[in-house]
Amino acid sequence: MGKYFGTDGFRGEANIGLTAEHAYKIGRFLGWYFSEKKRFFGSREQARIVIGKDTRRSSYMFEYSLVAGIVASGADAYMMHVTTTPSVAYIARVDEFDCGIMISASHNPYYDNGIKLINSHGEKMDEETIEKIEAYLDGGEEVPYAHRDQIGTTVDYVAGRNRYIGYLISLGVYSFRGKKVALDCANGAAWSTARAVFDALGAKTLVINAAPDGTNINENAGSTHIEGLRKFVVDNECDVGFAYDGDADRCLCVDEKGEVITGDHILYIYGKYMKERGKLLSNTVVTTVMSNFGLYKAFDALDIGYAKTRVGDKYVYEYMTEHGCRLGGEQSGHIIFTKYASTGDGILTSLKLMEVLCAKKEPMSKLSEGFKMYPQVLENVKVADKAAAQNDPEVQAAVQQVADALGDTGRILVRESGTEPLIRVMVEAESDELCRKYVGDVVRVIKERGHAV
Repeated sequence: MGKYFGTDGFRGEANIGLTAEHAYKIGRFLGWYFSEKKRFFGSREQARIVIGKDTRRSSYMFEYSLVAGIVASGADAYMMHVTTTPSVAYIARVDEFDCGIMISASHNPYYDNGIKLINSHGEKMDEETIEKIEAYLDGGEEVPYAHRDQIGTTVDYVAGRNRYIGYLISLGVYSFRGKKVALDCANGAAWSTARAVFDALGAKTLVINAAPDGTNINENAGSTHIEGLRKFVVDNECDVGFAYDGDADRCLCVDEKGEVITGDHILYIYGKYMKERGKLLSNTVVTTVMSNFGLYKAFDALDIGYAKTRVGDKYVYEYMTEHGCRLGGEQSGHIIFTKYASTGDGILTSLKLMEVLCAKKEPMSKLSEGFKMYPQVLENVKVADKAAAQNDPEVQAAVQQVADALGDTGRILVRESGTEPLIRVMVEAESDELCRKYVGDVVRVIKERGHAV
């Protein structure tokens, strides 16, 4: 991770950690960089960059700042307006843009925002380009302004969002007629797309949190605050409910009983469905190290292989493309179907779950029965030096002692936070009491060794 860009873009509180000037300079660099690439390969066409945003108040400010920088450097800016991250990734790929930009801080509160960069294949931008952008932000060599007919222009590209909606509808294998579906749009980007897709496929669609006002995105809503959807599904006797985050690249589900279907449940349900149909290429589902131990036990019972990557959908996708895997994701609801998308896509995920629901003719609660979530306890310990704490021989001995005690009935995971001065100690076991005991054993050693602050 760089100075500004992490695994999910450049993120910070609007006009404090991430300012309009940052956005303008990013636009300036991208407009110049991709214009130069065009000229290097002999093209006389303008570079083209597509931009989407979520519903935060500051998203408009960042959109216009980016556009000003892009056109000043000689590229054309295509504006999809309020739309989802996966829609920008899809349009960047199918309409052959030089790159895409999504303005969003995902599940963060409204006063945060972020700039996510997407390459021409609809994937997260490569590190080499990110490094060049960061060098420019830190006062690198100035890039020239475009002049006369080389100055870029802006294009209203809401048609791109409509094309994406049409693409999702085309993936509907079954009619949803007779199904009552609840959608929680988090007052975010999904508010303008999700209902249209489900209505077109015949569902009786009930929607909550689809009235964005610039400051209510993710506020007691969406995948990070799923309690409201749980109650709504039960009160309205829905067959299923889906909750998205601010930019709709993740999805969690609620079954007809109001129980939460996590990202791990989704991987289990769809992985089993693919296995039954002979569609699970390489017989492997890609997870992160934070997936629940119960998921691996369930996969073992089904003779489904699995891989574990670092936390972050970026690392999941990289493993999937390198090893030819079709299904992967995170417990948080970032689910990737590489046959259909190059990024996590919340609305696509809900459609694929509906496919299983319709194909199996069973309620969602039945579909998830084979997966038992193991109790989990996570404790964060603030430390002076993450590496020193993680590599301390006595800490490692304590971790190994817990691992030996758990055997194949649970697991312990001790890792450094990627963004904070924390060591995260997590245990999954057959009871909450065991989890708390073993977490306490390791945390006590970290503190006794003088690492905690």
